[in-house]
Amino acid sequence: MKRQWGLYLHIPFCRQKCFYCDFPSFAGRERYEADYTDALCRELLEQGVLYREKWGRPATIYMGGGTPSILPVALMEHLLQTVCRVFALTGDEDSSELEFTVECNPGTVDAEKLTLLRSYGVNRLSFGVQTFDDGLLRAIGRIHTGQQAKEAMQLAREAGFRNVSMDLMYGLPHESLAVLRHDLETMIALKPEHISIYGLQLEEGTAFYRMKELGRLALPDEETVEQMYDLMTSFLPAHGYARYEISNFARPGYESRHNLSYWQDVPYLGVGAAAHSYLEGRRYANGVDIPAYIRAMQAGGSVREEEEPADSAIAMEEFAFLALRTSQGLSREAFFKRFAVSLERIYSKTIHEMKQKGLLEEQDGCLRLTPLGMKYGNLVFEAFLLT
Repeated sequence: MKRQWGLYLHIPFCRQKCFYCDFPSFAGRERYEADYTDALCRELLEQGVLYREKWGRPATIYMGGGTPSILPVALMEHLLQTVCRVFALTGDEDSSELEFTVECNPGTVDAEKLTLLRSYGVNRLSFGVQTFDDGLLRAIGRIHTGQQAKEAMQLAREAGFRNVSMDLMYGLPHESLAVLRHDLETMIALKPEHISIYGLQLEEGTAFYRMKELGRLALPDEETVEQMYDLMTSFLPAHGYARYEISNFARPGYESRHNLSYWQDVPYLGVGAAAHSYLEGRRYANGVDIPAYIRAMQAGGSVREEEEPADSAIAMEEFAFLALRTSQGLSREAFFKRFAVSLERIYSKTIHEMKQKGLLEEQDGCLRLTPLGMKYGNLVFEAFLLT
């Protein structure tokens, strides 16, 4: 039975761990790269074929990390060849039928690598820029410069990419409103089709979290961060980028279909160490340890573990707050179809309260965050928790 689904491939290596990053990624990759790529291909051959036979070709493929673009050309080609073999890709699929994204660090791409990606059917790039200010880039642990980010976009266009996303961050140490404005102006001058923008979050276990505890991290005050938020949410739409999710803006038709699938209850297969899957209503997670992952794949085993099955209340919570992240919002019809109970029966009081506070609005049977709700989304999401 053919159905929509997505594939995620995890490359857990970085040249240097960014100071804010709590993703499963690791420096010191050289001794593992070749064996890990082989192991990833083994899992892809096993699991990818299984779900291709069940559901057909995935609608979206996303290679993330870590830094996928850090892989040497030979290993990248080995992985791409396996993807094409598993899903019978020819490399010239129309982007309307398959969205194939690879995350890239501007400091780890060149013409050869980008041409290779394009030749194997990759049709969307996501550049982790974060800022164009070289001082800030060093302060957050990035390995590239602002000039390299600009050059990466030029190389991408020369390689034939017509769908490019760029990430930007705000609220960085010592960052000013003027620096953010300059970053926004510089980014739109490069004309990416998609922009993701995130406020800095201090996650436990990161270098920044430890620095904050030691009193060694100078961050903008709350008023400045709020001004930064207001600037980016007014600036980007004024320059043709519509906000379709809390942290994502795109030119019409260039929304990330893969990320939208996460927020719209679409199943996905995650392959690689630390990858997560959502399949047939169940969630799975692969083990994080890279040597253990490699050994398991070499032995023909598995590192996938089923996460604790979600009860109906948790499933409803996830369905609600993931849908509310998007501009489309939470559909009453979709909720009833998924849970065989009306949204009003479960969330009547919450919906009323959020509307009264100006955080929610309703149109065409869908509940959506208002502009104020987008700004204080966590308050709304907390209100939709049932447990």
